Amino acid sequence: MTPFGKRIRELRQKKRVTQKRMAADLGVSPAYLSALEHGRRGRPSPGLVLQVCGYFDLIWDDAENLKRLAKTSHPRAVLDTAGLSPKATEFANLLADCLHELDEDTIDWILAEIRGRRGAKGESSH
Repeated sequence: MTPFGKRIRELRQKKRVTQKRMAADLGVSPAYLSALEHGRRGRPSPGLVLQVCGYFDLIWDDAENLKRLAKTSHPRAVLDTAGLSPKATEFANLLADCLHELDEDTIDWILAEIRGRRGAKGESSH
């Protein structure tokens, strides 16, 4: 499951709407919506993200958060380290090799560290 899929499921369950109903309301197939929720499809299009925001009446920070989750929810991320340092290439390959071994606490720590360093450099964390 992707972060976007998890959030969609939470919103859908809170509103007490089935996948089938939501899919019909959004004009997508139930199979596609299920695949998005379960991480078997790539990132949703920006248009679909906007539709989902409207569907759940998300505005301001909630809408921006959903957009950020959509951007970071590709279930098969590819890292291109061409032109980067040897350490960057080593990091990308090490992460690819051991990601399945990391527990949630370790992943949370790595995410917080990266987000914190990005924020410290004045970059937005999306």
